[in-house]
Amino acid sequence: MAEITRKELMLALISAGDHPHLSGLDLSDLVIPGLDLSGGNLFTTNLSGADLRLANLSGANLHAANLHTATLSGANLSGANLEEADLILADLMGADLSGANLMGADLSGANLSLANLSGANLSRAKLFEAKLSGAKLNDADLSEANLFKASLIGADLSDADLSKADLSETRSLKGATLPDGTKHD
Repeated sequence: MAEITRKELMLALISAGDHPHLSGLDLSDLVIPGLDLSGGNLFTTNLSGADLRLANLSGANLHAANLHTATLSGANLSGANLEEADLILADLMGADLSGANLMGADLSGANLSLANLSGANLSRAKLFEAKLSGAKLNDADLSEANLFKASLIGADLSDADLSKADLSETRSLKGATLPDGTKHD
């Protein structure tokens, strides 16, 4: 990946206008809370360890991006393409991922507590030991997802597709709303 200085990044963002093109760049450990990269192209960008809490990445292309250990709490990622992205141990607490494409993404150990994943595509996603407490997963596609040892306390799974999903050793479904609308005790 190409190296870029903070000054070059700021110049690129200023000149990029509404849809920045930052694909393939190394922006690891970037600290810019509240950054607006909505609609931007960040294909294969390295954002590992970045602090982008409260950032606006709605509609952004983050296909195969590296967001390993990134902080995206409270971020807007609605409609974003995160297919095959590395979100291992990422903090997405309270993030809006409604309608996002997370097909095949690796969210192992990620904190998705209170996140909005309504209508998101999580088919074949790796959610091993993910924290999904209080998450909104209604109408989400979790087909073939790996939820091994995931925590789903109080999660809303109403109308979610869990076909062929691995729910073995799921930590808890206590208080979760199941796909048929019933509450798990």
